[in-house]
Amino acid sequence: MAHPLFRSWLPLVLALSLLPGLAVAASHHADEVDPRIGTGGDGHTFPGATVPFGMIQLSPDTAMPDFKHAYKWAAGYQYGDPTIMGFSHTHFSGSGHSDLGDVLVMPISGAVRLDPGDPQKPGSGYRSRYSHASEVVQAGYYAVTLSDYGVRAELTAGRRVGWHRYTFPASQPAHVLLDLRPSIYDYPGKVLWASLRVRPDGAVTGCRQTRGWAPGRVLCFAMRFSQPMTSRELYNRETGLVYKGFSGPGNRAEDADAQNGRALVGVFDFGRLSKPLEVKVAISSVSEANALANLDQDGKGWDFDARRAQARADWNKALAVVDVDGPQAARTMFYTALYHTMLAPTLSMDVNGEYRGPDHAVHRAKGFDFYSSWSMWDVYRAEEPLMVLLRPDLSTQFIRSLIAAQQDSPFGMLPVWSYQGLETWCMTGYHAVAVIADAYIKGVRGFDAGQALKAMVATASYGPYGDLADYMKLGYVPIDKETEGGSKTQEYAYDDWTIAQMARALGQRDVAARFQRRSGNWRNVWDPKTGFMRARLSNGQFRTPFDPASAAYGSDYTEANAWQYSWYVPQDVPGLIRAMGGDTRFVAKLDQLFDAKVDPAQFKNVEDITGLIGWYAHGNEPSHHIAYLYDYAGAAWKTQQRLKQIMDSQYHDGPDGLAGNDDLGQMSAWYIFTALGFYPVTPASDVYAVGRPFVARAAIHLPNGHLFTISASPMDDAHPYVGAVTLDGKALPAPFLHHAQILAGGELHFSMQATPNPAWGPH
Repeated sequence: MAHPLFRSWLPLVLALSLLPGLAVAASHHADEVDPRIGTGGDGHTFPGATVPFGMIQLSPDTAMPDFKHAYKWAAGYQYGDPTIMGFSHTHFSGSGHSDLGDVLVMPISGAVRLDPGDPQKPGSGYRSRYSHASEVVQAGYYAVTLSDYGVRAELTAGRRVGWHRYTFPASQPAHVLLDLRPSIYDYPGKVLWASLRVRPDGAVTGCRQTRGWAPGRVLCFAMRFSQPMTSRELYNRETGLVYKGFSGPGNRAEDADAQNGRALVGVFDFGRLSKPLEVKVAISSVSEANALANLDQDGKGWDFDARRAQARADWNKALAVVDVDGPQAARTMFYTALYHTMLAPTLSMDVNGEYRGPDHAVHRAKGFDFYSSWSMWDVYRAEEPLMVLLRPDLSTQFIRSLIAAQQDSPFGMLPVWSYQGLETWCMTGYHAVAVIADAYIKGVRGFDAGQALKAMVATASYGPYGDLADYMKLGYVPIDKETEGGSKTQEYAYDDWTIAQMARALGQRDVAARFQRRSGNWRNVWDPKTGFMRARLSNGQFRTPFDPASAAYGSDYTEANAWQYSWYVPQDVPGLIRAMGGDTRFVAKLDQLFDAKVDPAQFKNVEDITGLIGWYAHGNEPSHHIAYLYDYAGAAWKTQQRLKQIMDSQYHDGPDGLAGNDDLGQMSAWYIFTALGFYPVTPASDVYAVGRPFVARAAIHLPNGHLFTISASPMDDAHPYVGAVTLDGKALPAPFLHHAQILAGGELHFSMQATPNPAWGPH
């Protein structure tokens, strides 16, 4: 999760048709997606319209105006809120911190109010009440009735364009309000400047710069209406200036109006309408001209229903990569999770190839699409490995984007947590190296591997970042120099191992040896006396006092305590088992982790630690691999047991169906892998740990044209354990599966039974 204080591509069948021998059947899986899942509680997902990895996320904002209570509104919407403020065009899916909420549009009938008002006081502003009974929430489409205005609002999206259709009551004058003041995670003074103008042809364009999570972010837009305005008013709410323009006879085209300032609002009037008004909006991080070009190329015509159908088709093609059988509730959970994994990273490039880089300069992508929205601390674990398995063609685009960002960076760093090309420096580690290495080790090509390795080494060698200088000198991050020194040491050590993997694959033996040595630095924060990972001081002593249950922002660990981080050595699980005293003690301590009696109130000041099962916290990423560690100690049946505990308690098909932030798809990717029966404990290896499936049958349509099928029988709650596993009819002797075995196609079959089988899966 992101620290709360800091912290589309062509349709799939078309893209995959370029790969010989691959045919993906048409699906209707978009109908099985419920974007409401995660919009309540701490899921932080949005319900609005988007396409796979698209630049536009057009969604309703119900955000509270009080910044102090903004955490739950990280996606702009909370299912329990009574009013909608408007529809904005940019959102994160499941982040623990946020920004965005750009280009807020609100349709209004009758009298116009210029400020949002109090959400608890209807009529105090332009907000409107609504009912969930009036909402239609589908993949690529959102609709709702704004009850205070009697307006039916419908939204859909393309890669770079958001489409609106508003049906106004015929008895009231129709208006569209555009507010350039609000943001998600709003606060006074966030907007540094903005511009707004109506062009002679009726197009509305503008830009704004904000000092948000990514300081100095610029976002421009272009908007067109399907019917001519009768009049318009542009307000500068800071200065009180108002510009009024009128359409009709005698109004000269050159009388286009404009405003500049920090608090701009536009109201566009259309009189009484006898047919729906359509609005289309494109964005650009570069310029108004680019936004207009995006709009004119990607937003041709005025056929909302056709655009909605295209968005649905895009999702059907994207989701067709996996077919699963099972009860409808399980299918809804599966395809909604798969949908959530395809919301980020997002296209962040204009139709002419231009994008804004981490140096705030404009660059041009040549021969690839530039993607951003990288929550690296989260997505390297399962989200990006899932894309390597299902969409290696997109992994190539993602990695080329990462390399480009590193070359554009004034610090020579790969992205850490970036969006719209800009860096936030949120979270820890340099996990982009793991994303690149995982893809390369598993056979993804189409990028300059030598250039990628140079970017990885440069990133891991930049001393000022997260006290890498002391890490390289001492072999650990001293806690008196840098907060979260214990977990940072562990994360750097894992990242170093992935660099060694990449270097070894490229024949760079010296580089491989250097980073292999660094990958052992986790031992420098292991305390055999207490049996936990602990942060050290510059003098080599462990910091005291020490309480393994303690968790606080800025402590020894990142959003976790010692119980949660002491299992994080994915590059050397056998070494960790030995350090803990061998298989029996390792398994006993895992049991202690899960079986502990823990009061959730203990973590009331650490918002991201949620989804507790004992000390295990499924709502946050440091715990995500832990249940699979039993496999490595000869107790695969306990992995199966814990996975059922987690799946039964941490996911369901309601708005609060996610135990924690979805984190740009990571929580959902964990669900997808686990439902299929295996999980990438160590990205950048080619090995998956085998658990147990949670669907009776799944068929993965692999990009090489092969079909990999997972089946389980009997599949019910009475048979939660694995008795035996076969791969193409041959016994799988250990609970591990290689990537190449999946790519070869075939069938992985699980024979399920009522009681544990400790004899299956010894290592």
